[in-house]
Amino acid sequence: MDVEADNDGVLDIRLRLNRLRELHEDLSVAVAAIQETPQPDQIQLARLKKRKLLLKDQIAQLASLLTPDLIA
Repeated sequence: MDVEADNDGVLDIRLRLNRLRELHEDLSVAVAAIQETPQPDQIQLARLKKRKLLLKDQIAQLASLLTPDLIA
């Protein structure tokens, strides 16, 4: 039973990780689109970039949970 719970946990982390990566990519597209406009909204741009950084941190955190600790 513990092995199944562990596998479910890993699956949940991977699903969440994939979703966060998709959101990060969507924000990258949105940022690029805003930057291409003649007069980009700097406030909106800053908010999107901040959100991207938060997602990047969450992605790194989740990815570290999937990486086994190796003792050198």
